[in-house]
Amino acid sequence: MTLTLLLDLDDTLLDTNMDAFVPAYFQALAKHLKGHVQPESMLPALMSGTQLMLASDDPAHTLQEVFEADFYPKLGIPKEQLGDVIEQFYDEVFPTIGRVTKKREGAAELVDWAFAQGYRVAVATDPLFPRKATLHRIRWAGLEPERFDLVSSFETFHFSKSHPAYFAEVLGRLGWPDSPVLMVGNDVERDLVPAQRLGLATYQIDGVPASRFGPEAARRGNLVDLRLWLESADLALLEPSFKTTDAILAVLASTPGVLAGLSSGLCETAWSYEPKPDDWAMIEILCHLRDTEREIHQMQVKTLLEEVSPFIPRPDAAVWAKQRQYLNENAHLALQEFTASRISILSKLKGLGEDIWSRTARHAIFGPSNFREVVGFIADHDRLHIQQAWNTIKTL
Repeated sequence: MTLTLLLDLDDTLLDTNMDAFVPAYFQALAKHLKGHVQPESMLPALMSGTQLMLASDDPAHTLQEVFEADFYPKLGIPKEQLGDVIEQFYDEVFPTIGRVTKKREGAAELVDWAFAQGYRVAVATDPLFPRKATLHRIRWAGLEPERFDLVSSFETFHFSKSHPAYFAEVLGRLGWPDSPVLMVGNDVERDLVPAQRLGLATYQIDGVPASRFGPEAARRGNLVDLRLWLESADLALLEPSFKTTDAILAVLASTPGVLAGLSSGLCETAWSYEPKPDDWAMIEILCHLRDTEREIHQMQVKTLLEEVSPFIPRPDAAVWAKQRQYLNENAHLALQEFTASRISILSKLKGLGEDIWSRTARHAIFGPSNFREVVGFIADHDRLHIQQAWNTIKTL
């Protein structure tokens, strides 16, 4: 059985020592930018942009876009004037900060073992850094970034790790695997609780042998303990469940960003590529999601909110691809339109009480149901078509 292993980086695979790393990072960046930016301006701008990234729940904008929209105006300098200097910092200066970190005992051995088992392994680090910086940090841990199935960074991710939607975005970018998933990290509030809210199993790394904790240590220990635990664990028990309100909302919020990330860099030919004659191309998948969202899901949510024990129709949208000639549409516009419609639905769903989520309904296909389950069908629909999109892209 294939396991998808999500590994935190700082103080899980790498001894980062944040008390030393953060000051060293800030000081090095301030020194490098000194000829362009006053240090007393740089630090507040950096902190402000970081706080906005941590708080952002906007599926339409990457964390890089959120950060830069605040950072450069606060400095009073356009990105065009400073971008190359910052790139030089991450190429030449940032690698030297690795001196304040240390390799973590057992990290390289764990990763080698996981790949030997055929596991899919992703570095699920908080995507608050540029990709270059994250790759350097992976190398400081004695690991090769190219080996991992995914590494999250602020260029393509839309949520920080305090949001369950971050973990949904990770799994979406991996093609929403239908298999066990385990999130491994040291920070309860940022690594474990949000992953659990999505419905994932977790393992806490704190560097102390599990034998020190007694019977409660089943999913807690150091990296050596983790391997020993995985060798004897029933992986079927690590199958995720996405049925809670938190999980459903996280999947719905992640989908626009997942689609943007998966399709980034596709040329016009790739958008219309069909792996087999009866398969859908990426543009057809995207237009199907957009039209289903606008014409079916919006109607379903409105009906659920306004009526008592409503009947929820489910028109057949599968025929629309050929009827509406999706292959002739603009992919980038379709993604924007889907994202706007999804944000509209999310705005209606956020903050609803349990009395709303438990309202009864009757679904045209699934029969007796309730508000939560019907919205969950929308999330399942997302996951199905992201799997389809991921498999299509893999054949390019």
